[in-house]
Amino acid sequence: MTMILSSTMVNVAVPSIMGTYGVGQSQAQWMSTAFLSAMTASQLLGAWVTSIVGPRGGYIGAVALFIGGSLLGAAAPNMDMLIASRTLQGMAAGVVQPIAMVTIFRVFPTQQRGMALAVYGMGIMLAPIMGPVVGGITIDAMGWRYLFFIPLPIAGLALMLGSLFMPAREAETERLPFDWAGYGLIVGAIVCTMSAIAGGPRDGWFSDKIMFLGLVGISLFVAFVVSQLRSKAPILDFSVFRHKQFAAAAALGFVFGAGNFASTYIVPVFVQTVQNFTPTAAGLVSAPAGLVVMLFFPIAGRMVDTFPAYILTIVGLLLFALGALLLHQTDVNTAFVTLVIYVIVGRIGQSIMLPAINVSALGALPPEKLNNGSGTINFIRLMGGAFGVNLLVVFMEERTDMHAVALTVTQTYDNAASRELLNHIRDLLSHGGAPEGLLRPGSLHFLGRVIEAQANTLGFKDGFMMIAIVFVCALVPALMLRNKQKK
Repeated sequence: MTMILSSTMVNVAVPSIMGTYGVGQSQAQWMSTAFLSAMTASQLLGAWVTSIVGPRGGYIGAVALFIGGSLLGAAAPNMDMLIASRTLQGMAAGVVQPIAMVTIFRVFPTQQRGMALAVYGMGIMLAPIMGPVVGGITIDAMGWRYLFFIPLPIAGLALMLGSLFMPAREAETERLPFDWAGYGLIVGAIVCTMSAIAGGPRDGWFSDKIMFLGLVGISLFVAFVVSQLRSKAPILDFSVFRHKQFAAAAALGFVFGAGNFASTYIVPVFVQTVQNFTPTAAGLVSAPAGLVVMLFFPIAGRMVDTFPAYILTIVGLLLFALGALLLHQTDVNTAFVTLVIYVIVGRIGQSIMLPAINVSALGALPPEKLNNGSGTINFIRLMGGAFGVNLLVVFMEERTDMHAVALTVTQTYDNAASRELLNHIRDLLSHGGAPEGLLRPGSLHFLGRVIEAQANTLGFKDGFMMIAIVFVCALVPALMLRNKQKK
């Protein structure tokens, strides 16, 4: 829970870090994307690490790596070092999670897995929601660098508890081989693809650099799939996708990850950028949703044990889409309480979806495939999160630029509203004692800032709309769960 909290806690600091290092949002979002990408790739190391050093050694090593990344982030002198620190944190978080999920699924009997996974999922859901709250309060009180010190006491406690309760490696445990070539292919694919997406708006989508990165990324993805199909010890077992219910649940997991992390990123940035909230107020927008999710997750767990998973998945998809549509209607004048309610609607939908997706995915597999299935579903969900944040930021930047151009074109002499605004600003400047030569440039500058703010708002609104559209489209794989269950 603490490691995932760190993945979103920094989101509320995006405006502050942009000011500190003088970077744009397309570069600042790498703090989130680097964490999620590293966490996604390191998921594949979990089984191998456990076979080499045991659950205890893997757990303690991951927590120690997380502490090192946190200390590096607190002292980062530039944006590159900050991204490197987030990468180390993400690697640690990725190794730990599969160990927890597999342990839970093996310990609890079938009729109690829904509740157990719901409690586990409560940490996954609650941490991203509470991250902006903790981050906002910390930034206003001490500064954004102190965000990296927040997890350290809990990480220290985790080291102690892990050494006491996590099982050591058994002597007869077989040391699993590891496909380092395949791992290099998937890491290279993620890095190239993410870089191409992030750099597209800046360098041009059809520039030589972006086309090269995109083609290399896609080629590496294809090569990775081929290598895993031929490998005797694949790090990602694609045979689990032969089970149609698992494949459908994996597609939903990708959408869930994209919506979960993308919405957690966009909301605090939106309220600070558009509504000029303080970091604390921006974090508090998500706080009530976190409390509601915490109270609702046990209910969601029992619902999964009682009702068909496809029905709960559909309900969750529609609720989250509704929450995104409601946020699409917001603007600079939207009240704080209204924003809170809209966020709650979406989070309730996600709290219903997560245990249903996990139960559907792992319930479709034979016992000998549970290890591979749990690692795969986590990998797919986190991959969705990394791509979701990256694609959303790029989409919003493109839409913001489009709206800025469209609004600028309308600023002609025939635009009565703009003429009235310019005259009003000119009068204010004149009454304030501004010289005659500054009246026209000053009023035009103010008009330009108004256009910029309006275009930025419309870009965020389009981002919320896109999230809603993606979740509605995800109803297709949700219905596939129903077909499998009927059979």
